[in-house]
Amino acid sequence: MNNYLNLEDIRPYNKNEAREVMQSMKTEPLFMQLVNFIWPSMTKEEAFKKADKVNNNKDFQLEFMHQAIRVIIERSSSGLTFGGFENLDPTKAYLFIANHRDILLDSAILQILLVENGFNTTEITFGDNLMQGGFVNDFGKLNRMYTVIREGNNKELYEISQKLSNYIRHTLVEKNESVWIAQRNGRTKDGNDMTQNGLLKMLHLSGGENFTESIKQLNIVPLCISYEYEPCDDLKVQETYLSSLLTKYLKTHGEDLNSIVSGIKQQKGRIHMEVGKPIEQELIVIEKTKNENEKIKELVAVIDEQIFNNYKLWPVNYIASDIANKSDEYCTFYTDTEKNNFIAYLKEKTLNLKGEKLTLFNLFIEMYSNPLKAKKMTQKQFL
Repeated sequence: MNNYLNLEDIRPYNKNEAREVMQSMKTEPLFMQLVNFIWPSMTKEEAFKKADKVNNNKDFQLEFMHQAIRVIIERSSSGLTFGGFENLDPTKAYLFIANHRDILLDSAILQILLVENGFNTTEITFGDNLMQGGFVNDFGKLNRMYTVIREGNNKELYEISQKLSNYIRHTLVEKNESVWIAQRNGRTKDGNDMTQNGLLKMLHLSGGENFTESIKQLNIVPLCISYEYEPCDDLKVQETYLSSLLTKYLKTHGEDLNSIVSGIKQQKGRIHMEVGKPIEQELIVIEKTKNENEKIKELVAVIDEQIFNNYKLWPVNYIASDIANKSDEYCTFYTDTEKNNFIAYLKEKTLNLKGEKLTLFNLFIEMYSNPLKAKKMTQKQFL
C-alpha cells in the first residue's frame, strides 16, 4: 500500500471541521445570495437557523445541497428518472467513472439519488480551475469535493497524478468511501462519451505491479447521465468552433463559473441517470492480456460499452441522426412537431453564436447525434 502522507491540501473538509466552516460561510455575502436564488422566500434568520444544524459534511449535503439540487431539477427539467441502484451493495465503496456533461449537476444528481436509494454520498472531483478562494473553496470542500490540479510541467503532472491516485485509493480502501470521477478531463463537448486511457493509468499508479488486481481493488462502476437538452450546448458548440480555428482555446476569466450558472438555469428537458454494473468478471478476461497498455484499452472499452449502452436516447437524438444522415430511418421515434421544435431550438441557439451559421448548426447536430451513433457501434461490436 502506498504512503498517503501530504494529502491534506487536496482533501475535503472532514466532519470535525464542518461546523466551524459553516459558521464562517454563513457570514459571507454569497451565502445569502445563493439562499435567495434557491429559496427566494427564506429569511436570513431561517437560513442561519438551517446553517446552525450543520455539524458535519452530511448535514450540509442534506440541509442545503440535497434540497437545492431538487429545486434546480424541478425548475430546469421535465423530470428525473434513474435505474441500476440494485447493482450496488450499501456496505461497499465504489469508484463511479462517469460521463461528464455538466460541471455541477452530473455529480450532484448522483448524490441525491444515492441518499434517496439508501446509500451514502460520494467524494467528488473539484478542478482547481474552479477554486476561486474563500467561499467557493469552503463550499466545495464542505460538499465533500477533493481537488484535482490540472496544470503543470511533465514532472509536476506525474507527481500530481501519483498524489491523486493515492488519495482516491486511500478514500476507497481505507476510508471505505465511494468516489465520483469523470471519465475524461473536462466535459464532453461533442456528445461522444469516451473514457481517456490516461485516467486508468493514473488510477493504477498507486496499485502495485499487477494491473488487474490494482483495478479490482477500486470497485469501478460506470455511470451514465443523459440530458434531453445538453447543458450549456451553445457554450460547448462555440468553444468547439473557436477551437477549430485556433491552435489552443483559451478560456476567459470566470468562464467555468459562468458554465456552472448556465447549466443550473438552462432548461434541460428530461434527465436520466443509469448506474452500471461493477466491473469484476471482465477483469478475469483482461488479466490474460500480457501488455499493460492493451489491458488499459480493453478496460476502457468495457467502461465505454456500459456508458454507451446505458445512455437514454431522446427524440432529439434520433432527429439529429436523421438530419445528419439526410434520412428518415428513425422517424418512428419522434413526431413532426418534435422535429420542427428541435430545429427551431438549434437555429435560435446558432443565431447568438459567433461564426459561420451552417457550421455551428452542424456542430449541434453532431453533438446530439453522437450518442446514438456510439450506441449503434457498440451494439454491433459486441453482437
